[in-house]
Amino acid sequence: MDTSLALNTETTVETIQFIVISIGGEQYGIDIKYVDNIIRMTKITRVPDVQHYFEGVINLRGEVVPVMSLRKKADLPVIDLTDESRIVIIKLENNAPVGIIVDSVKEVVTLPTNSIESANKNSKKTQVTFLSGIGKFDNRLISLLDLNAVLAEDAV
Repeated sequence: MDTSLALNTETTVETIQFIVISIGGEQYGIDIKYVDNIIRMTKITRVPDVQHYFEGVINLRGEVVPVMSLRKKADLPVIDLTDESRIVIIKLENNAPVGIIVDSVKEVVTLPTNSIESANKNSKKTQVTFLSGIGKFDNRLISLLDLNAVLAEDAV
């Protein structure tokens, strides 16, 4: 009887799921654990005296949710909303939900953590400060959003 032990050489690679969104023709990933909901464009009620990138508030199942334009916050050209435009409702730990207007929602991807590289935080470009990393998926690069930086009020 063979009593030798077979070693398991398989290693478990941790993965993270991202919702892939489009803004200005570029693809960005949002960690799915922070996505509370994705809704079609709805009536946004304007609020006076707020930052230029806040579009207003919406009523989502009885809860008032502030909505911001990621295009405006990142100083990208403003375009008209389309049938593809969506509001992604983000909920970070212990914070109230916030809506982010995106050009479109593309897909859900699962990235192994070893396919994600850190973003260069030394760059002076505004968009780079909003990135936590770059993910490689099917010969594409997906910029991964740092939601804490995106939602910080002083980040612009």
